[in-house]
Amino acid sequence: MSHRLSKLVLISVAIATYDFGVVEKAHAYVPLMAGQRARALNGTFNNVPVLHSNQPEIVKGPGILVNTAPGSAIAAENNQPLRNPEFTFNGEFGLHMHHKYYPQDSSKLGGRRARGLLTVAAIAINPGSKPVTLKFKRGSVKNSFEAPYHPNRLMGVKPLGRRPWNTGPGDATAVQMLRGELDRKLPQQITIPPRSRKVIVSSVLPARGIMNGLLRGRSDGQFQLAVVAAEETNQEQKLIAVLDSKKLAPGRIYLNRLNEIRTGKVFSRVAGVALGDEYKASINHDLTQSALHIPLTSTRRHHFGTKDVQVNQLSTRMIDSALNNVGTYGVRFDVELNLSGIGSHELVLSHPVASGRKPFTAFRGSIGIKSAEGYREVHVGMKSGQSLPIGQINVQANVVNPVTVSVVYPADATPGHLLSVVPVTQLALLRRREELLEAARKAEAAAKKRKVVPPTPPPAINAQPDPLQANDNEPKTIITSPQHEATPRTYPKPAPRIQPTTIAAPSTGANQLPPAMIMPQRVNDSLEQRYRDAIKAQQDWLRRLQGR
Repeated sequence: MSHRLSKLVLISVAIATYDFGVVEKAHAYVPLMAGQRARALNGTFNNVPVLHSNQPEIVKGPGILVNTAPGSAIAAENNQPLRNPEFTFNGEFGLHMHHKYYPQDSSKLGGRRARGLLTVAAIAINPGSKPVTLKFKRGSVKNSFEAPYHPNRLMGVKPLGRRPWNTGPGDATAVQMLRGELDRKLPQQITIPPRSRKVIVSSVLPARGIMNGLLRGRSDGQFQLAVVAAEETNQEQKLIAVLDSKKLAPGRIYLNRLNEIRTGKVFSRVAGVALGDEYKASINHDLTQSALHIPLTSTRRHHFGTKDVQVNQLSTRMIDSALNNVGTYGVRFDVELNLSGIGSHELVLSHPVASGRKPFTAFRGSIGIKSAEGYREVHVGMKSGQSLPIGQINVQANVVNPVTVSVVYPADATPGHLLSVVPVTQLALLRRREELLEAARKAEAAAKKRKVVPPTPPPAINAQPDPLQANDNEPKTIITSPQHEATPRTYPKPAPRIQPTTIAAPSTGANQLPPAMIMPQRVNDSLEQRYRDAIKAQQDWLRRLQGR
C-alpha cells in the first residue's frame, strides 16, 4: 500500500473515531456512548415474591432443586444437610425455573442410544387445614426441543412473529409473559387440599436439553413451593416421593466456593425467593441538549457510571445461591422515555465490550416498543460489545414524545445493557468507524498470512486534534461533531512521525484519540482499491453531512 493511502486510512479512522474517543476506566465501555454520560433511571421493583430455581443450573440426576418449606435436605456432593430457603407465599406470587440436564450416566446422553429423560416439576405445598386455590394469570414452560434456537437466522434485529418458538426456551417463555399470555398447556387454576401437595407445572426434558418456566399467579391462602427433578417418570406421586426423599439433586458446583459467593467474587446462580417481578421507570429528556443513555438491567459491575443497580434482592436463599437476583431472569422491565426535540433518532440497545475475552452472545430475546406510531416487537440477537438499533423514533417538535420500552428479561442473556436514543448521524459515525477498523484488521491478518514483513518500522500518524502543528503544504481535514453539525471544526493534517503502533482501545484523555494502525506496505492491488473506495465513500459522506 502506498504511503499516501496509508495516511488516508489513518485520517479516516481518526475522523470516524474523534467524537467517540473518551472512555472512563470505571465505566463499562460502550463505543456508542464514549465521550457522553449515561443518566440513572432510579426505577423501582414491585414487591411480588418469586421463587427462582436456577441453582444448580446443570442437573445431573434426580432430587430436590429448591424447597421453601421448613427443613433441610442432603447434598449429593458432600452428604451434608443444607437448609431450605424457607418462605410462605400468600397472594400474588411468581415462579422462575431454568435448568439443563446432563446425566451422570453417559449412556443417557444420547447418540446411538435413546436420550435419558428428566422431569422438572413445581410442587405447591399446603401446610394448613383449609384448601388453597392458585389462579394463574400468565405463564409458559418450554424446553430446547420445543423451542430450538437457530443462531444463524436470529442474530441482529428482526420483527417478531406471532409464534416465535425458534428463539430458544428462555425467549419463548419470556415472549408469552411479555404479551400477558397463559400457555394453553398450563391450567388456569389448581386447588390444593389441606395438608397435601400437588404438581402445578412440569416439563419433560431430554438429555442435553434446556428448560425454562415462568409463571405468575395469585393464591387465596398460604402455601409453599418446591421444584424437583425425577428421571424417567412424570407421575405425580413419584415426583412427590422425590420431595419426601429429602435429597438434593446432584450438580451443585458452588458448594466449595461459599466464601467467594459471600464476598461477591463469584455470582453463582439463584436458588431462593426474590422480591419483585416488575421494574418500572420514567425519565424526561431533551434530545436537543444531548443524546440519551440509560442503564437497562444494570449490575454492580456494569452500571455505565450511573451507580444505578437494577438488581432485586433475595428474601431467602440456599447457601450456595447468589446473594441477589443478579440475573433478573423473568423480571419485566417497563421504561418510559418522555422525549422532546425534533427529527429522526435511533433507539439502540448496547452491551459493553468484553475486555480480555472473546465476544459472546449477550442477549437473545424480545423487546416491545410502544410510541405514538403504535406498538411493535422485535427479536434481538446481540454479541457483547455490540450496539444494535432496535427502532427509529421520529421526534415531533414542541410536544412530549412518549416511548415505552418493555422486556421480560430472558434467561438466554447476560445482564448489563445500555438503552440509548441517539441522532441517526451519531450511529452512522460509529458504524463507519467500525467498518474502517474492521477493514484494517482484515488487511493486517491478510498480510500476516502471506508473511509480509516490512523491512523497517512503518510510519504512523498521531491523530491528536488540539496540539497538531499546521503543514501549509497539505490540505486541511474537516471534522464535524454529531451534536453540533452546523459548526465544523478545522484541524490541519499532522506530519508523520516514525513510530510503530497498533490499534488500541480509546484512551482516557479528554481530547485524545486512540493510536491508529499503518498497514503493511505491500498489499495487493485489489485490497488497495477497496481502501481507496472506502476512503472516497468516507469523504463523500462527510461532505454530505456538512451540507457541502
